[in-house]
Amino acid sequence: MECQECHQRPAALHFTQVINGNKTEVYVCEVCAKEKGYMTYPEEGYSLHHLLSGLLNTTFESKQNPSGSPHTKEEVSCPQCDMPLSEFKRIGKFGCSTCYETFSDHLDPIFRRVHSGNMTHHGKIPARAGGNIRVQKQVEEYKEELQRLIKNEAFEDAARVRDKIKELEQQTRGDDK
Repeated sequence: MECQECHQRPAALHFTQVINGNKTEVYVCEVCAKEKGYMTYPEEGYSLHHLLSGLLNTTFESKQNPSGSPHTKEEVSCPQCDMPLSEFKRIGKFGCSTCYETFSDHLDPIFRRVHSGNMTHHGKIPARAGGNIRVQKQVEEYKEELQRLIKNEAFEDAARVRDKIKELEQQTRGDDK
C-alpha cells in the first residue's frame, strides 16, 4: 500500500483515526508521518535499555517514601560482583548471573506487568511428539492444583482433580501399548 499523503513511498504506518465518531484508516510513509507529527519518538528509537529503565523507574519510584526519598535501608548489592541495585537500575544490565537472583524481588513485579501476570514459561511442543508431552504437562498442572486444593481444604474439588489425573495417566498408559 502506498502513502496516502505523498503517493510516492510505501506506507510504513497504519492507524485508525476516530474524529467525532467518523472512523478513518490512515496509511502514511515514515517521512510523511514525521512531518504530520504522527511519529514523535526520538530519531534513534528506543533501545531495550530505555524500555527496561522506564519499567524499573516506575517500580522503584513506587517503593519510595511519600516524601519522594528512597528508603533508608542499606542498598541491595550482588554478593558476587558487588553491583548495587542503583547501578543495575541506571544501566539496565546485570553484572553477573547472580544479579538475577539477588535482584529477583525487584524484578518480579516488572516481569508480571510485562508478561501479563504469567511467571512461568510454557514453551512450544513439537507437533510429532506433542500428544504425550501435552498430557504429561496437563498432569503436572493438575497435580499442582490438587496440592493447592488440599492445602485450602477444598476436598470435593480435589477429588475431581484427582480423578482427572487418574484418567489422563490411564490414557497415557493406553497410548504406550
